[in-house]
Amino acid sequence: MKKVVLYILFLVSIFSCKQAETDDIAPAPDSFYKAEQFGFDFNNFNVFHDTIKRGDTFGSILESQNLGDQKVYDIIRKIKDSFDVRTVRIGKPYTFLRSKDRYKKLQYAIYQPDRGNYYIIDFKDSVSVSKVTRPVSYKKRTIAGELKGSFSEELRRQKVSPALASKLIKVYAWSIDFFKLKKGDQFGVIFTERYIDDTIYDGVDSLRAAFFEYKGKMIYAFPFAQNQGGKIDYYDEEGKALKNFFLKSPLKYANITSRFSRSRFHPVQMIWKAHKGTDYAAPTGTPIMTTASGIVEQTGYTAGNGNFVKVKHDKTYSTQYLHMSRILVRRGQRVAQGAIIGKVGSTGLATGPHVCYRFWKNGVQVDALRLKLPNSQPMEKKNLPRFKQQIEPLKWELDSVANL
Repeated sequence: MKKVVLYILFLVSIFSCKQAETDDIAPAPDSFYKAEQFGFDFNNFNVFHDTIKRGDTFGSILESQNLGDQKVYDIIRKIKDSFDVRTVRIGKPYTFLRSKDRYKKLQYAIYQPDRGNYYIIDFKDSVSVSKVTRPVSYKKRTIAGELKGSFSEELRRQKVSPALASKLIKVYAWSIDFFKLKKGDQFGVIFTERYIDDTIYDGVDSLRAAFFEYKGKMIYAFPFAQNQGGKIDYYDEEGKALKNFFLKSPLKYANITSRFSRSRFHPVQMIWKAHKGTDYAAPTGTPIMTTASGIVEQTGYTAGNGNFVKVKHDKTYSTQYLHMSRILVRRGQRVAQGAIIGKVGSTGLATGPHVCYRFWKNGVQVDALRLKLPNSQPMEKKNLPRFKQQIEPLKWELDSVANL
């Protein structure tokens, strides 16, 4: 019996020793199971993987490898011109490649600031640093179909990055309200995606062509630069600019609660009077955008308007935004189309949070929703043949996948 007990204790002691030998090796994340990475065969090393934790410095993680304070100091001083140790960030992965003997001597450290780049620090002879940029490739992809729910749901179903939706919303900001797309509406999109080392997906790169069925009409979008190396704008299949001089509303997601009217019952004053603006309801704090580029002409507060901003766009047009909870611009400031100029509120005569959007043409307040507004940067006639030639194969592909 005594011999059996001793034998069991012997087995336990062996297991404990082997466990102790591996306790300092962090579990490898799924992305690290490849035997060959960063130009190394991991089978030749004792490999340690981890990520930068709160409170870590590059010096402290080196000290964990029994290098000693002085040696760590010398290393950091030596590599400072090629690798700034202060740039390491929480959550970023690093790998230590150590000798496979019992000393586990550090031979290489690999730090990955992002998916496309990594640093290799060589400790074997004289300490040196090299930065490696992984090759990036681009792959064209086409998706099409009929909407069964929202467009975002369709992208998830087709396993496409949500970033594509953001790009399309910007392109179609003047033409389509994506909340009003209906079930059964057709769409088609040609775009490119980035890949690192041909295998690691790195997101949506660029939009090459698209169409959406909206209110019974097919609205196409094709990128085109009118001048060599010039700014890219988006045009429909006839070469008409999708981008208008004015955005359709001062809010990203518009919910009209009251329209321009010569006679409307005022919910606060309880009288009939003209309402020379368009009300868009939204939660307090929702960003308000200027609908066109211009110069802030007025900011201030009145009992009726509450906090307001007025922007002069040119000699013809001006816009005003009322009832803000906060004003974020100053008088005389130049603002670009889509710039955030304030936040939705209910200051002044208001029953709830909204922005009253007012529009002036030649000094007279008009209904912005009924106004025919100019497009920006119309297609020059001399560029139309080149544009048509450029979009022909793209339009053919879109029409083919959608069976138009």
